[in-house]
Amino acid sequence: MAKRVRTVHGMFLPRAYFVTSGQGISTESPLNAFDDALSEAGIDECNIVYISSIIPADAIEVRRTRITPGSITFAVVARMDGDEGEVIGAGIGYTKCRSKKGPSYGFVAENHGYKDEDTITSELFKRMRRMASDRNMTLVDPKVLVRSMRVPKDRYGCVVVACVYVPFTAEIGERIL
Repeated sequence: MAKRVRTVHGMFLPRAYFVTSGQGISTESPLNAFDDALSEAGIDECNIVYISSIIPADAIEVRRTRITPGSITFAVVARMDGDEGEVIGAGIGYTKCRSKKGPSYGFVAENHGYKDEDTITSELFKRMRRMASDRNMTLVDPKVLVRSMRVPKDRYGCVVVACVYVPFTAEIGERIL
């Protein structure tokens, strides 16, 4: 019989997340390029709160979900802005992990810079292996999502990749452990 245990989880312990990306180009400003990248990623109507990188053990990956405009939305975000002619890239790697005791939580690694997709992908896998090693865990089905672009002449550019935790209302407080 499962035992219901009351624990303090803070205000939000997500059960679902999705990974998304976008790029934007603007003649006006880097901020407009960023807004266009968020729009392509489908998260431009969210109030994004940047968080660090832990995926709860029981959280599941879902397809990109429309979030109610104005929602406070927690996300791990990799972002890179650039000017004309620059190659810019951003990406995240994410994985569940296994410890000697069995399944465990997962994590997200971010990377960005004046880099192409191959460089970012390689660095993300290296970073995830290191994160797992530091925690004495092994990776379970690691994935990456990377965006890069060369910013066109006379333009500003932005690439964004995000692991977005799906907001919920009724799951605060109690969980079956």
